[in-house]
Amino acid sequence: MQHPQVPKPHISLLFFFMAIVLEINMGSSEFIFFVIHHFAVVVAAALVIIYLVHKRKASIYLLDFTCYRPPASCRVPISMHRELVSLDTRFDPDSIAFQIKILERSGFSSETCVPPSFCEHPIRKSLSFALEEASLVIFSVVTDLFKKTNINPKSIDILVLNSSMFSPTPSLSAMVINKFRMRSNIRSFNLSGMGCSAGIVSVGLARDLLRVHRNSLALIVSTEVINLNWYTGKNRSMLLTNCLFRMGGAAILMSSQTQDMNKAKYVLQHLVRTNRAGDDQSYACVFQDMDLENNVGVSISKGIINVAGDALKANMASTGPLVLPFSEQFLYGLSIICRKIWRRSIYVPNFRRAFEHFCIHAGGRAVIEAMEKSLRLKKEDVEASSMTLYRFGNTSSSSIWYELSYLEAKGRMKKGDRVWQIAFGSGFKCNSAIWKCIHEVGVETNVWSDRIHSYPIHVLDILKD
Repeated sequence: MQHPQVPKPHISLLFFFMAIVLEINMGSSEFIFFVIHHFAVVVAAALVIIYLVHKRKASIYLLDFTCYRPPASCRVPISMHRELVSLDTRFDPDSIAFQIKILERSGFSSETCVPPSFCEHPIRKSLSFALEEASLVIFSVVTDLFKKTNINPKSIDILVLNSSMFSPTPSLSAMVINKFRMRSNIRSFNLSGMGCSAGIVSVGLARDLLRVHRNSLALIVSTEVINLNWYTGKNRSMLLTNCLFRMGGAAILMSSQTQDMNKAKYVLQHLVRTNRAGDDQSYACVFQDMDLENNVGVSISKGIINVAGDALKANMASTGPLVLPFSEQFLYGLSIICRKIWRRSIYVPNFRRAFEHFCIHAGGRAVIEAMEKSLRLKKEDVEASSMTLYRFGNTSSSSIWYELSYLEAKGRMKKGDRVWQIAFGSGFKCNSAIWKCIHEVGVETNVWSDRIHSYPIHVLDILKD
C-alpha cells in the first residue's frame, strides 16, 4: 500500500520531535555524535550532487569554420566608389566629398568588396538583389564548411543564422534548410537587429542549446546583407554606413559530442554578454531612422567610441575574474581602494597575461585603435583586426572569424593558446567569447591563404588610389 506524501512542514516537525525523543533516550554526547554524523552525511551527499551536476555540464567544441571570399569582380577601390557616388544625382557635392574623405581614412584597401548590384550605375536596391546577395554569401560559405568538415547537412541538429538588417519571409535560416535539404526536426533560429556583435550572440545561443540537447551538432551562419542599406540622403551620420560596411560572411560548426573532442580545434571556455540598452545614449548611438527627406538610413553617432568604451569596461569587469591571474585581479582591486582614498587612476589589468591572441571586431580604424589603447595592447595584438579591416573591410558580425582565420593562416595558433573575441553592436552591446585551442592547428588553408605571405603591411593614414 502506498503511503501519502508528507508535506514539508510536517517533515520538519517530525524531525524536531524525533530529535527531542532521541535526546531523552540518549546521553548528550551520543546525541551530539548522532547530529554530527547525519550532518556529515547530508553535506557529503550535497557535495556528490554538486560534483555530478558540474560533471554533466557538456563541453562545447568548435570543430571548424569558413569565411566567404568574394570574387574579384566585386572589388570596389576608392576610385570606383568615387565614380559611383559622383555619378549618382541623388548625392549633393558635400555628401560626395564627405564619403570620399571617410573612405580615404578608413584603413580599407582596394580589395574590399560590395554586392554585384553595387557595381552598377546607378546603385539599385531591391528585395531580389538582397536575396541574391544573401544566397551568394550564405550558400557559398556553408557549402565550403560542409566540404571542409565532410559533414552531411542532415547531421545538423541546430541552425542559428544572424543577419541584422535583412530579415525576409521565409527566413534566411529557412532558406538554408531548403537549399541543403536539412532534417524536418532541426531546431532553427533566425536573429535580426542584433548588430555587429550578433556573431557572439549566436555562439551563446548555440552553446545553450547544445548543453540542453547533448550530443548535437550546431551550424552558425553570421553575415550582413548590405544591398538595402545603401543611403542616398544628406545626413552625414547615415552616410557613414555607405563607407564602412562590406560584403562577407562566416559559417561555424560547433558540437557537444564527447567524441568530437579529438578532432575539434577549440573549446569554448567563457562567453560574456554586456547589454547597455537601458542607457538612452547607448541605445540611440546606432539607430535606423528616416532623415528629413524620408530617406531610410542607419545613423552612427559621434559618441559611439565613448559608448563602446563604457560597454567594454562593463564587459571587462565581468570577464576579468574569469580569466585573469590572481595578481592582476589583486592589483585592480587595490587600485579601486586607492582611488577612493587618494583619487588615483584605476589600474588596467594586463589581459596579455590571460590571452595569447585577440580578435577585436573590425568596426573601423578608430575602434581598433581605441581598443589597443584601452587594453594596453601591442601592435601585433591588433594585427589580425587591422589586416582584416584593410583587406575585407567591416563585414559586421563575421569580422571576428576573418581575424581568427588570419591567425590560423599565419600558423600562430598553438595548442593551449587562448583567444579573446570581442564584438560591439547596436543596442549598445559588447560581447566576448573566449576559446582555448585544444589541438595544434598548423598553417591553415583558408580565405587568407592566397596572399597571407604579404601580410602584415603598413597601412597609411590616408589611402588614395
